[in-house]
Amino acid sequence: MYLIVKRIIDIVSSTFLIILFSPIMFVTAIIIKLTSSGPILVEPTNAHMKRIGKNGKVFRLFKFRSMPVNADSLLTHDPRFKKLYSEYKRSSFKLHDDPRVNKFGKFIRKYSIDETPQFFNVLKGDMSLVGPRPYHADELTEQQKIYSGTEQFVRDTQTVKPGITGYWQVSGRSDINFDKRIEMDALYAKKKSLLMDIFIILKTPFVMISGKGAV
Repeated sequence: MYLIVKRIIDIVSSTFLIILFSPIMFVTAIIIKLTSSGPILVEPTNAHMKRIGKNGKVFRLFKFRSMPVNADSLLTHDPRFKKLYSEYKRSSFKLHDDPRVNKFGKFIRKYSIDETPQFFNVLKGDMSLVGPRPYHADELTEQQKIYSGTEQFVRDTQTVKPGITGYWQVSGRSDINFDKRIEMDALYAKKKSLLMDIFIILKTPFVMISGKGAV
């Protein structure tokens, strides 16, 4: 029953949020197009947009582009970013001062506007409004090497759909290291309930407005 009710909430909520945020998404799309060359959304060939969902299913994450095209390739192959890539892997795959992010990109990332296209991921059924972070494969592989003993937590998170927001997002966002983050995601997966979802949803707007912990 929980899964049925949760899916109904996801469909209704994502449809409502797409309509509600459509003016912001429209303006964001125009500014991205006018201020940088390339597509409005992060290109599907970007490895970081291939996320792991429920039962290990890989899906494309929709996200407004805040960096140059092929930003993932720049990070891993461009000699100028060799030091940055090492920092990226050490810092739970989150950079607090990423030179690849453009000026407008910093703004939309701070207030999570770049993530609003994920409402379409929810509508499609790849994601839920509330759930664990949608991790990408390289992130999980590298972080489990650094934080041994997190393997079970990773498996637990994949028993549910990833979410736009979640337990750790409203408890510190990027200020939380991977080991604590994946443990909180696993805890959500085990204790999931409509009451817990409602609590997280109600807390999310305050976190978005504050911009705390965003990168």
